[in-house]
Amino acid sequence: MNRTNKKIVIALGGNAILQKDQIGTHEEQQENIKKTAKSIASIVMGKHGYKVSAITHGNGPQVGNLLLQQEFAKNMPNLPMHTVIAMTQGQIGYMLQQALQNEFLKFKKNKRVVSLITQTLVSKNDPKFGKTSASKPIGPFLTESDAKKLRDKTGHIIKKVKPTGEKTWRRVVASPKPLKIVELDTLKEFIEDDSCLPIAGGGGGIPVIKKGSSFEGIDCVVDKDHVASLLAKSIGASVLLILTDVDKVKLNYGKPNESNLDTMTVKTAKKLLKEGQFLEGSMKPKIQAQIDFLESGGEMGIITSLGSALAALNGKAGTIITKKYEI
Repeated sequence: MNRTNKKIVIALGGNAILQKDQIGTHEEQQENIKKTAKSIASIVMGKHGYKVSAITHGNGPQVGNLLLQQEFAKNMPNLPMHTVIAMTQGQIGYMLQQALQNEFLKFKKNKRVVSLITQTLVSKNDPKFGKTSASKPIGPFLTESDAKKLRDKTGHIIKKVKPTGEKTWRRVVASPKPLKIVELDTLKEFIEDDSCLPIAGGGGGIPVIKKGSSFEGIDCVVDKDHVASLLAKSIGASVLLILTDVDKVKLNYGKPNESNLDTMTVKTAKKLLKEGQFLEGSMKPKIQAQIDFLESGGEMGIITSLGSALAALNGKAGTIITKKYEI
């Protein structure tokens, strides 16, 4: 498959913005985003000149940290979660936009970057709004003792989201299915202009529901990978590149018999999902997003790390998912 003339959507994981052992200072995030922008620029402006149509990104650590700041601040009014998501979408979009602009200037190419504040329509009747169904991790990773303290103090739902390590717990919130990107028509206008690279759907987009003919924000976090899949489907992309903190998808993750997956078909991915191979709030939504994308007309899904992104597009790294074994 010749990927140089195919539409590609890149979904950046939270680690492209904030590493798990960092506390989230502006300087830390800015340095990470500079490295991220350099990798994306090498994909867009390198000798292969891949056609990146849109970028989306996570915001789990940032939105969680802002909510914690609100909860522990005295005499300050709390903002609803959907507004905090809008704040982080603007924050990360601005930093990523500026970093990409600076990288593109080094290539002396007229490549404009625009960050769009976008809303994601969900259903108020989505079963994921049930308290026991909360699955989307936000905020920092916690030790078991710190997780218990936070739960006792705030009443938040805290779950173990990693099989190994000292800090394996995080707060989880409702994560309903994304139905539509509200500003899709505007986004398509930017995508059709080859001189422009839009950033959209950040943090899964601002979650909204429909009341009559009006939109209204609702407190939850839409999964970024599912929105990336929706975005890729909606613009007719051929490749969905999901970047995370591992080079390849793992079988038996965190166990002595852990192994890498180089390629798999949708059929195999569904089988492994059913067997419980992929963790909720971790690799599971990424696999589900790729299956949905491929079954809706996409040609190839890739899951890899930021550092291996270009090599993965060249077929030399990452885990490649296809409808059948044709790469």
